[in-house]
Amino acid sequence: MPTTRSTEHLHAADDPEYVRTPPVTHVAVLGDGAPGTDEFYRKKALVADIADELTRTRSAPVVEIQYWYPEGSTPVEIADFYSVNPVPSLLYRVLCQVPAGTTQTNIEDARARAASTADTPSDEVAVLSMPEQDVVQVMHHGPFAEELTTLELLGEFARQQGLRRRGPHHEIHLDGFTRSTSQDTLRTILRDPVG
Repeated sequence: MPTTRSTEHLHAADDPEYVRTPPVTHVAVLGDGAPGTDEFYRKKALVADIADELTRTRSAPVVEIQYWYPEGSTPVEIADFYSVNPVPSLLYRVLCQVPAGTTQTNIEDARARAASTADTPSDEVAVLSMPEQDVVQVMHHGPFAEELTTLELLGEFARQQGLRRRGPHHEIHLDGFTRSTSQDTLRTILRDPVG
């Protein structure tokens, strides 16, 4: 198995790479269904509002999403992640990075202070600590619909390294987006934990 080098959480090269990501703390909310629905955008706004309340930076929080399929779905690897099972069957977790040491109480207090218009009583918002992990990743430039080609490259790279996906597919959206945002210049880190 190849050796890994460490990388920053919000960094990826334009070519596929095998790296070790650092531990990161997030605020998170679960969802299900296809990306791009009203519910998806609502959860995205809620998590960003809470993260903004916790971090108080001048820039909008970076939104991240982990995707996986329900138990019993056809197994998928990196290259075919979006092409084997029905996309509306996806389960996902919307995430935003928050300071290390953030507790569930901190999250609940920030949620109350944020008073997000995207909040509903049914949302279970939680703190999620991701450990250091080995991943394959690549920077995708442009529309989300073109991620399939980039994932094929990433999957082939992983296969050549003898690596297989070992957890949720992870997308890190470095640029903020809404339904009406042009996707031509968006940067998205496509990342998969491997072993």
